[in-house]
Amino acid sequence: MEPLHWKLVVDCADPHAQAAFWAAALRYEEEDHGGLVGKLLAAGAVPAGATTTVHAGRPEERLGWHDLAGVRHPDDPVSEENGAGLGRRILFQRVPEAKTVKNRLHLDLHAPAGARDAEVERLEALGAAVLRRVAEQGGSWVVMTDPEGNEFCVQ
Repeated sequence: MEPLHWKLVVDCADPHAQAAFWAAALRYEEEDHGGLVGKLLAAGAVPAGATTTVHAGRPEERLGWHDLAGVRHPDDPVSEENGAGLGRRILFQRVPEAKTVKNRLHLDLHAPAGARDAEVERLEALGAAVLRRVAEQGGSWVVMTDPEGNEFCVQ
């Protein structure tokens, strides 16, 4: 039996801002769903309100889904049909409620040896914040939050 294909889905208030942050944080690529969105709009298969312009006024401007955005590993394959990654992928979906409690699932980012502090500074410049620094017998890491308050760790 083949392993299951999966993606991590993160609830959020602004999927495109989250995708931009995490693409930069992970050095991933934002998914481009513009071709599919444009095709479905032209066919009248989706209402204009289900779509948005991503990165308006910038060279990378494109159509996207209003409530969804994704990032993918740059080395993984991409669906020609819809622009979605076919490998390591995070999808951000808009939800009406705000985050209220600690995450039950989080990412651990592994900086190269000796580069954790520089990586934490880079992530702060992208909009992350340091919650706390942890040093225990088993190791040390920095607990951070993304721009919407989701926790992640940098080791």
